[in-house]
Amino acid sequence: MTESILVATDGSEGATAAERCGTALASRLGARLAGVTVVEDRDVRSPGSDDLSVPGFPDAELGAYYKARAEAVARRFGERARGEGVDASCEPASGAADDRIVERGQNVDLIVLGRDGKSSAGRSVLIGGTVDSVVRKSTCSCLVVPTGALLGGPIVLGFDGSPGSRAAANLAVELANGLGEAVHVFVDSKDKGRAVARFEEVRQLVGGLEVPVRETSSTLGRPDVKLVDTAREARAGLIVIGAYGRNRISDYFIGSNAASVVRTSPVGVVLAR
Repeated sequence: MTESILVATDGSEGATAAERCGTALASRLGARLAGVTVVEDRDVRSPGSDDLSVPGFPDAELGAYYKARAEAVARRFGERARGEGVDASCEPASGAADDRIVERGQNVDLIVLGRDGKSSAGRSVLIGGTVDSVVRKSTCSCLVVPTGALLGGPIVLGFDGSPGSRAAANLAVELANGLGEAVHVFVDSKDKGRAVARFEEVRQLVGGLEVPVRETSSTLGRPDVKLVDTAREARAGLIVIGAYGRNRISDYFIGSNAASVVRTSPVGVVLAR
């Protein structure tokens, strides 16, 4: 059950999408909500003068600025949560952003992050960033939200028969029932017989759904592209997939189908564990 949600925010436009989606999700599911914003050490650390005659680096001034900024981000988060009828606070922290987020997320059910943070300059680049690192290190499910995405619309479940996709199916059932949204089950298989078997398995997993279920399959093209296309066609509000695929390549996340879906999806993507 998703009873507790942590939203990581840096005050950027991308993080605003995570704040809105996480707050709305907590409100509709009746979950506890908390936020965290991190002042990165690299932002306030002196770059070094390399023995050049340059003015001293204003460590104290920058430290004070980023502290004040983090406090402002935390206040805004609390105000947004209260506007949704959710009692929540955001705690500033310092250090490496990925480590602090993972630490704060150890006792929650879901971490919500903006895909396009302040360092990405509006690009949908995930590899090498804080989001990628949090997804790798976290032991709980993560929701990655692109800029401009809103919560609302059907849920698309990507199912490949792996343990990760079974976890995704269970989470999709919970979210669909809690949000009152229909579910579109997407199965990709180059073998039609295997696709039939996967649909039979997933039907058992989603048997407790109180909302409509639709089924979509594909035997052609890349599964990551087809899954995102399905979400667009369904006007979905969320995609739910396993954090680990059949070959567990997403243990590393880089280069995996999961990473590609996160990078290209126009809606939030839940990586279930």
